[in-house]
Amino acid sequence: MRKDHRPYHLKRAYRKFEKWYADRFLRPQLDHLGKSGVFIKPWHIEIFGPGIRIGNHPHVIAASDLKVRLSVWSRIGEEGRIQIGDCCLICPGVRVSAARGIFIGDDCMLACGAYITDSDWHGIYDRISQGVSAPVVLEDNVWIGDRATVCKGVTIGRNSIVGAGAVVTRDVPPDVIAAGNPAVIIKRLDPDAPIITRSQWLSSPRRLSREFDQWDREVLGKNTLSHWLRHMVFPRKGE
Repeated sequence: MRKDHRPYHLKRAYRKFEKWYADRFLRPQLDHLGKSGVFIKPWHIEIFGPGIRIGNHPHVIAASDLKVRLSVWSRIGEEGRIQIGDCCLICPGVRVSAARGIFIGDDCMLACGAYITDSDWHGIYDRISQGVSAPVVLEDNVWIGDRATVCKGVTIGRNSIVGAGAVVTRDVPPDVIAAGNPAVIIKRLDPDAPIITRSQWLSSPRRLSREFDQWDREVLGKNTLSHWLRHMVFPRKGE
């Protein structure tokens, strides 16, 4: 699809339905879900287990072929948990799997297909055991790239970036870029360069919502219901 052919009011109703769905079906499954969340196709977000908390202003995007999965699988008598801070972005295909604890700070971004796990999930010799587990910590404003994997026991420092496809098996210090398998530091961030975070972007949710709404009005305002239905059944070249 080269453009959105939906009428403005249809898209607005669809977004309201997504919000209703998230509040009705996702919120009860979580120990905590903060305010002002945006959930794109929330019916493709899978929650399993207790102890999952998400802060304010989350932006979670899922797709039918790239579901978002937040799972806690603890040993009997233990309590694993997943804690996600404020203003985080979770893209399609992200998996976060905890046996003990995964702690994601504010303003973090998890790109498409990223995988974070705090456990091996099987022993090297005992293949029916859960294996070794150790907590994972992503400090504030960490960016995990496409298809990257963060393994058990790892701490990634504030503002650091993990490159696409990387496998992180040991701690990453703050303010660096790490890439490769296993991931190594390839660059240090400029300490004098200002960093703009998602918290700053989302500092005024109502203003931001009005801006997006105005944009939708301008882009979709001329779309009619009959045009959208015709496009759905008989799309034309260039549409």
